[in-house]
Amino acid sequence: MTAAVFFGCAFVAFGPALALYIFTIATEPLRIIFLIIGKSSEGLKSINPGEKAPSMRLLAYVSGLGFGIMSGVFSFVNTLSDSLGPGTVGIHGDPPQFFLNSAFMTLVIILLHMFWGIVFFDGCEKKKWYTLLAVLLTHLLVSALTFISPYSGLNLVLAYTILVLTGIWAFFVSGGSCRSLKLCLLCQDKDSLLFNQRSR
Repeated sequence: MTAAVFFGCAFVAFGPALALYIFTIATEPLRIIFLIIGKSSEGLKSINPGEKAPSMRLLAYVSGLGFGIMSGVFSFVNTLSDSLGPGTVGIHGDPPQFFLNSAFMTLVIILLHMFWGIVFFDGCEKKKWYTLLAVLLTHLLVSALTFISPYSGLNLVLAYTILVLTGIWAFFVSGGSCRSLKLCLLCQDKDSLLFNQRSR
């Protein structure tokens, strides 16, 4: 049972981040370098002058995901190793879903760092200081939610609410629109959507 808990919680916490890494970062060596070292676009040009430097939005996404993965590993690795035993969670009145709740909270932290990175970079680029303040305050709020451990269901609901709102904000900041979301959900490109509208 301990191995099942270990692998289950590990995949809950790090599975989406691993999928994002495989499908959006692993194919480009420059993105992998930026994920690991987090240098600026000019620094990346000097590492590989022949390759085009990624856009600021892409750098924000990659660095946010990298920082989120590091944060998740540092915050969850000890808890994850404890899931292998020996011992039983809940024997002294603690919630028996401690490992699962911790895995879902780690997932929130990883994804939030990715969204915070996108919003924060945009705020710095456009000199919107209220954006930076909002990122800082939501970061402090989510960190404070981890103190509500006896009510772990409540802190997860609040953290996921902040995650959804920040994700929507990051989507529109990075150039998304309702139209592009519709194209994505319908698995269509722009030209085929225009053709379908004209043919009606």
